[in-house]
Amino acid sequence: MVAPKKGKSASAQSKPGRSLALILIAIVALTGGMFASGHTTPRLGIDLAGGTSITLRAVPEAGQESAINKTNMDTAVDIMNRRVNGLGVSEAEVQTQGDRNIIVNIPKGTNSEEARQQVGTTAKLYFRPVVATELSGANATGSPSPSETGGASDKATDKATDKATEKATDGDKATDGDKASGTPSDSASASATSQGRAASDALKADPSPSAKSSDGASPSPSASASGDDAAKVQQQYAALDCTDKGARAKAGEGAKPTDSTVACGQNAQGQWQKYILGPAAVDGTDVNKAEAVFNTQTAAGWTVTMKFTDKGSKKFADITGKLAQNQSPQNQFAIVLDNEVVSDPYVSQALTGGSAEISGNFDQEEAQGLANVLSYGALPLTFKEDSVTTVTAALGGEQLKAGLIAGAIGLALVVLYLLFYYRGLSFIAVCSLLVSAGLTYVLMSLLGPTIGFALNLPAVCGAIVAIGITADSFIVYFERVRDEIREGRTLRPAVERAWPRARRTILVSDFVSFLAAAVLFIVTVGKVQGFAFTLGLTTLLDVVVVFLFTKPLLTLMARRKFFASGHKWSGLDPKALGAKPPLRRTRRPSRPAGPVDPKEA
Repeated sequence: MVAPKKGKSASAQSKPGRSLALILIAIVALTGGMFASGHTTPRLGIDLAGGTSITLRAVPEAGQESAINKTNMDTAVDIMNRRVNGLGVSEAEVQTQGDRNIIVNIPKGTNSEEARQQVGTTAKLYFRPVVATELSGANATGSPSPSETGGASDKATDKATDKATEKATDGDKATDGDKASGTPSDSASASATSQGRAASDALKADPSPSAKSSDGASPSPSASASGDDAAKVQQQYAALDCTDKGARAKAGEGAKPTDSTVACGQNAQGQWQKYILGPAAVDGTDVNKAEAVFNTQTAAGWTVTMKFTDKGSKKFADITGKLAQNQSPQNQFAIVLDNEVVSDPYVSQALTGGSAEISGNFDQEEAQGLANVLSYGALPLTFKEDSVTTVTAALGGEQLKAGLIAGAIGLALVVLYLLFYYRGLSFIAVCSLLVSAGLTYVLMSLLGPTIGFALNLPAVCGAIVAIGITADSFIVYFERVRDEIREGRTLRPAVERAWPRARRTILVSDFVSFLAAAVLFIVTVGKVQGFAFTLGLTTLLDVVVVFLFTKPLLTLMARRKFFASGHKWSGLDPKALGAKPPLRRTRRPSRPAGPVDPKEA
């Protein structure tokens, strides 16, 4: 019998219970988290749950064929993702297909007609002057109206999905792009309860509500021929609760570019604000180029630069010149995309250079998101609806049933093979397979609400393929142990001596499988990614199960007489394996001291 080496081998042999306790704690914690979250089943993809699939084809303006490029298509996908998520859809897929198509898959339970209208229309981007703004919902100052109190407490922290809309920063500042490094900063900035005077000239002389005062008084319209319209906007503003997702979606609905309107946006703290906005002063199509840059000349950090067309430059110079004469918040203009304020920078002087820079403590991702939003208004693209397909869950359900039956048959065959060939060892293999399956199910259930993972048919195929990968790891280890027994060693040292070599083989095999899954996930899109993700996840779980469950369990079983004695049903019978006789050392007989007889020599 060969004693195990000191160190890790001895520790692993003597204390396998630690590893088993660790994986048991992990299983209990993950299962408890699954039940605590309320998501006890994996989320299903559109092919299993049913839904609507919309195919959109990009159509460039005359003479603008080069506009169909990856940058513009990716920007369009980002905007459509925002729109779909605005409907409360959490499992939708928006992705490009080829060089000019966008596929939108919306699962069952969403108003498909409303979704078609949202994703199929061109985004509307406008620059509107801010008339009034305040926090919306339970966090608002002053006395909120009854409509503002409902649902505020549980929705005040609701986040927009697009990073660009997460920071409609009340401290953003617009400066002349040609003079950004030398323009003095105005200390005024937007505030939830700021007081200011009416900027009727910036609002094209249409009477409209003035800013809300700090004592909580609501803005009131001025008397004029347009008083009815102003009163309507005032009523909408008073009733608007931007913490309600449904109210945000309807804010400013039906308003024309020439009308004053209401809108919602988020400030730097992630709180929802509501706005009264004047008529659009600049269209998104007047932006010639927008990009995120890191300003090395000042301490502004990441900023967003804009360049306007000749027509846009004049309009932007006019509106910023008027706004610069006002007090906060009426020295701000709101960048509004699809009736949602994505940024509301203030200005301190007229920006007449045809370019501008927006700064506001952005990080790179936020600056890039805002630049993408600004660029979208200038996209010379429209999207035509090529097809709309309603996918029923019946076909996917039948395919899932067939796939599960195939998986069950495959698993049963694997178990029968293990029983026939490994006998008692098959108990360890089956227990390991059950632990791996349980961890896979729990993780899939948790990953649904966490990262939006949806189980589709290819993902199910990936899980079925993983059965073979996991079983292969057990077989590698078992065969190494049996090889050691064939060499004449007893079971306990055989288990320890076989582990280092089996471990290397298992890690190399799983690394190759994981690398293939990672490459497949990166270079593919859509449902194939589901297959790759599941394959990679189960490959990682195979390593965890083999190291923390299979090896320690076999170490414990090796201490039992049934296995240690090499029972014929244990799968480790030395005779059945053709083991060599135990290695023994033989000693030559001792010779008496003195001269050696030449004959004996």
